[in-house]
Amino acid sequence: MFRAIGRIFRTPDLRRKIGFTLGIVALFRLGSFIPAPFVDYQNVQLCLAGNEGATGLYQLVNLFSGGALLQLSIFALGIMPYITASIITQLLRVVIPHFDTLHKEGQAGQAKLTQYTRYMTIALAVLQSTTLITVARAGALFPTTSGVAECSQLITNDAWYAILLMVITMTAGTGLIMWLGELVTERGIGNGMSLLIFVSIAATFPSALWSIAVTSGFEIFLLVLALGILVMGAVVFVEQSQRRIPVQYAKRMVGRRTFGGNNTYIPIKVNMAGVVPVIFASSLLYLPALVAQFNQPAAGETAPEWVVWIQNNLVSGDNWIYMVVYFLLIVGFTYFYVAITFNPEEVADNMKKYGGFIPGIRAGRPTAEYLDYVLTRVTLPGSLYLGLVALIPLLAFASVGANQNFPFGGASILIIVGVGLETVKQIDAQLQQRHYEGLLR
Repeated sequence: MFRAIGRIFRTPDLRRKIGFTLGIVALFRLGSFIPAPFVDYQNVQLCLAGNEGATGLYQLVNLFSGGALLQLSIFALGIMPYITASIITQLLRVVIPHFDTLHKEGQAGQAKLTQYTRYMTIALAVLQSTTLITVARAGALFPTTSGVAECSQLITNDAWYAILLMVITMTAGTGLIMWLGELVTERGIGNGMSLLIFVSIAATFPSALWSIAVTSGFEIFLLVLALGILVMGAVVFVEQSQRRIPVQYAKRMVGRRTFGGNNTYIPIKVNMAGVVPVIFASSLLYLPALVAQFNQPAAGETAPEWVVWIQNNLVSGDNWIYMVVYFLLIVGFTYFYVAITFNPEEVADNMKKYGGFIPGIRAGRPTAEYLDYVLTRVTLPGSLYLGLVALIPLLAFASVGANQNFPFGGASILIIVGVGLETVKQIDAQLQQRHYEGLLR
């Protein structure tokens, strides 16, 4: 292992790529601590000290921004607008035929879809930065300290030009992050956007673990660490698990040459949806809390019963109703997203076109039905796995009082493991190209 790591740094090209990637990561983290214009940095830090991590509507966005959201920095929005735009582009393939046509056109079509994703990212960044600044001006960015005077004075200038400058700065920060991610993909070790998300989430691990050690004691800290290692091992096992469907290709004679006749397989992963269902479920669960927040009664009035019920059951993660609804939403969105991204009929048609077939299954419609049968049953354990992993931070919050950004669970552990595995595979492939021996044996 250490010899393989030594080969990485002895290879000039790979050493340069890793150095470039580390430089981009350092620049990305630096921007997370530079406050936006007209932000009172001292008041922000005082309010952060009274809030153990992100709460309420901003938990997921703050996690993906590495804590930059609640600091109102120039990179406050992080990579979240790009993630949202990418998901929307994927969903539009089902609704708009033009997007599906571009997806099938190969590299030229993918370049066009990437361009649409960039435009949508900037539009979402403008919308999200405006919302964030509005919430900060209203003093509702830190709910647990909303009565503190400093938390209502986060912005030093309420003039229209100051607000406009803040929106432009945060939007430009999102555009810069998107460009940095593409640079890592082209000149670094690859997988740029995912790697920046990885860095954002990993940056919150030390503070989250230290918070558990301070609030719950050293014994609980060791227990959480041991549990985290077990959870990480289980996530690696499930993420690598797949159902391989064998495929055979018939031999074809073209002139005097023979083509085909080889055997391969279709890999159907247990978790084909990745972390997207967790993001979908979290976003949908934020909507009732958002509606309740904008229907607060005036001073001296009583809140409606439905607002009280939402605040008691669908806002805090330590409530069993919240957990059940969250789990069921993740299971449902897993099936929904897998149905969108994997089309059995399209796979069956492509196999039939090139002379491929599944042994014992007729080509065409029977193949599509068989693939759908297998996909439905493989997705069930995958959806239950996603739901259980997503509940780990909520259960930790309810049991030991850990903050809801608990590192070993939810979207954080799924992204950390997924991106980590993909990065190791890419470094391993580049090592094999140069030394005929990879990083791992």
